[in-house]
Amino acid sequence: MELDEKRLHRILKITCYHPDKKSTIINILDKARQKKGLDLEEVGFLVNLADRELIDGLFDVASRIKFEIYGERLVFFAPLYISDFCINDCEYCNFHIRNKGLVRKKLTLDEIEDQTKFLIDMGHKRILLECGEDPVNNTIDYVVDAIEKIYATKTSKGNIRRINVNIAATSVENYHRLKQTKIGTYQLFQETYHRETFEELHRYPKKDYTRQITTHERAFEAGIDDLGLGVLFGLYDWRFEVLGLVSHAQYLDKEFGVGPHTISVPRFCPAPTVTYKPAYPVSDSDFLKLIAILRLAVPYTGMIISTRETPQIRRIAFRIGISQASASSVTTVGGYNQNNLKSQPQFEIYDERRLGEVIDDILEDKFLPSFCTACYRVGRTGERFMDLAKPGEIHHFCRSNGILTFAEYIEDFATDGLYERGYEVINHYLNQIDNEEIKNQTLLRLKKIKQGKRDIYF
Repeated sequence: MELDEKRLHRILKITCYHPDKKSTIINILDKARQKKGLDLEEVGFLVNLADRELIDGLFDVASRIKFEIYGERLVFFAPLYISDFCINDCEYCNFHIRNKGLVRKKLTLDEIEDQTKFLIDMGHKRILLECGEDPVNNTIDYVVDAIEKIYATKTSKGNIRRINVNIAATSVENYHRLKQTKIGTYQLFQETYHRETFEELHRYPKKDYTRQITTHERAFEAGIDDLGLGVLFGLYDWRFEVLGLVSHAQYLDKEFGVGPHTISVPRFCPAPTVTYKPAYPVSDSDFLKLIAILRLAVPYTGMIISTRETPQIRRIAFRIGISQASASSVTTVGGYNQNNLKSQPQFEIYDERRLGEVIDDILEDKFLPSFCTACYRVGRTGERFMDLAKPGEIHHFCRSNGILTFAEYIEDFATDGLYERGYEVINHYLNQIDNEEIKNQTLLRLKKIKQGKRDIYF
C-alpha cells in the first residue's frame, strides 16, 4: 500500500471550487443509494460540503444505507487493556515512554481471568484486547496466552465468545500465531495518513510509516481476513484522513478481494501527561459528517465508535452510520475491578455509563442491542462476509442473531423494567423477519433461551 498524497490533496483542491453545486451533490447522493460505494473525487465533494440542506440529505442517505445493510442492530463490546508497557513515544498517548510517573502494569494470567469475569458478569460477550508495543513485556507468547485465558474463562453468566485484537504492527509469523487463537478482527489504526505528520508525532518503532500502512497486508498473508482500519481524527485535516481511509479500503478490496471489516473513528481526547494539542481539531458537526460520508463511501464495512464520544454524539452517530460501539469501557490496565488504582488511563472517556444504561437509552430509539459473534464462529468472515454485506444480505442473519443475544442479556441481566422494554423491541423486530422459516426458527430458539439455553445462533 502506497498512498498517493499528492492525488488526495489535488482532489481536495479541485472539489473545493464548487463544493455546494447542488446538481453534483444530488448525483453523488443518488449514486450512493445504490450501496456500491463512491470514488475518491465524489468523496472529495462530500468532505467539502457546507450547505446545511445538502448535509441533511447526506445524513438521510447515510441512515438509509446503514439500516439497509446493518439494520437496527448495535453490537456492543468492551476493551480490555492487559499491559501499558510501551517503548514508543506517541505525542497523543498517555502510555508514551516519557511518562515516568506511570506505574507500568502487565496483567498476570490470573488477573486477566479476574478482569474477564468482571466483563462477563457485566453482560459482555465481545472483547477488544489492547496492549502497548514492548518486545520484552508484551511478546506474542504473552498475547496468545492472554487470548487463550480469556476464552477459557467462564462464570455463571457465560463466557467471552469473541476477541478482537489491537496490537502493534508485527510480522507474518506473529499474525499467523494470532490466527491460530481464533481471534475475530485484527485492528490497527494508521493514526494519520499524512506521512510528515505521522513521522513528527511518533518516535521509535512506530515512527516507521511504511511498517504501519502495510500491516494489514502481512496480516492477510497470515490468514487473517477480517481487518479493521482507523485514524485518530485531529492529528491532520479530517478531510484528507477520510480520503486516506477510503483509498486504503479500496486498495484492500482490489488487492485481496476483501475490504475492511470495520472502520473506527476515534477522535483525539486529552490524557494526564499528554501536552499535545490537536493541530486540526474536529468539531462535532464535522465529526458527524465524516461518519456519514464513510458510510456512503464504504457502505459494507462495520463502523465503530468508542466511549471517547459523549452520549449525545453517540446517539446521533448510531443513526447515521455506526454499527458497533464500546460500552462501560475503562482505558486503564486492571481497571474494571479497580485492582490497579495507581494506573493512568490511555485517554479520557466521555461516556461513562454502565452497559445497562447505554442499552436502556438506545431502546428508546428502537435500536436492537446485539452481542452476536455468529459470523466469526461459522466462518462468515473475509470474502464470505463481504459477499453478504455488499449486497445488503447480511442482516437476514444478523437480525435473528441480534434478537437471540439480546434475549440472553435480558434474561440474565435485565432490571428496573428493562425486561419489558427489551421484549417490546424484540417483538417489534421479530415481526419484521420476512422469511417465515427463519422467523419460526427464531421463535423456537427464543423459547429455549427463556428455558435457560444459551449461545444459540444461525
